[in-house]
Amino acid sequence: MTRLLYRYGLLVILAALLVVFAVLRPAFASYANALIILQSVAIVGVVALGVTVSMTTGGFDLSAGAAVGAVVMTTALTMVRFNLTGGTAIVVGLLTGLLVAGVNALLTVVAKIPDLVATLGTMFLFQGLALIITSGTSVAPGMTVDGAPAPGRYTEGFAWIGSGKIGSVPVPVVVFTLVAVVVYLFLERTRWGVALYAIGGNAEAARLAGIRVARYRALAYAVSGICAAIAGIMLSARLGRGDVGAGDPYLLQSVAAALIGYAVLGANRPNTVGTVVGAVFIGVVINGMTMLNAPYYTQTFVQGALLAGALVVSYTLRSSVERL
Repeated sequence: MTRLLYRYGLLVILAALLVVFAVLRPAFASYANALIILQSVAIVGVVALGVTVSMTTGGFDLSAGAAVGAVVMTTALTMVRFNLTGGTAIVVGLLTGLLVAGVNALLTVVAKIPDLVATLGTMFLFQGLALIITSGTSVAPGMTVDGAPAPGRYTEGFAWIGSGKIGSVPVPVVVFTLVAVVVYLFLERTRWGVALYAIGGNAEAARLAGIRVARYRALAYAVSGICAAIAGIMLSARLGRGDVGAGDPYLLQSVAAALIGYAVLGANRPNTVGTVVGAVFIGVVINGMTMLNAPYYTQTFVQGALLAGALVVSYTLRSSVERL
């Protein structure tokens, strides 16, 4: 029984929640609402997938939310302040994500600072940088720059990334799906993924086996930075402006999704499928609570309770299973 609960407990809870919410609010079970849930978790899910990759080596990217916020601000500045194209903004956003990854790699791999401390420093660094380059104000079309209206605006093509559809499916959902597939193939079907998991299992043994640990740890942070950049681009396109601190909420949510994923099918390690399920789990709970008119301020508490429950399944029940 303990073994079954360890492997399938979270999926059973998710299925039960789907049934309960559908019974209490029939509209919850509609196709339209399913798309709303997926769209609401698309950005969190993409960030969480990057965090998942950083965790495979035993690291932990606490700068992911700050990277999202920095990308939102730089893409907004590119189009609104400097009147450049949406394509240029996408390139700038990706480069911003890689810059965050580069700082993380420099601190953790070169300077050999523990990952949690290093990425925490990077988080504050880029949160502050986003404020400095915008003088602490939001970036929006029509804003005043040097006494005159800003010359640029969000292009239609760029805005489509956040609010457009392919058929009936929102673009962010399509992007989330594609990123999930790519990350899954990267981790589960390539030698790079095998090496990352080997480093996370035992870095010294991996080094003795000929794996270049430093390079792979830097690669993990590069993937995390790219994922954060993609999420930041989607968020910027959805908002249509660069809001100060826009990326801050996504750190805790993405970490929760990645850690909840540990408990899916008893994986007990960072994994793509688990992270996607974790993100959807959070989205289902928040959406269901919203449809039941639960106070918005209870959502953070519920997310914390879900994370604590997932950790119990992943760690406490694992110990029980291993003793069987």
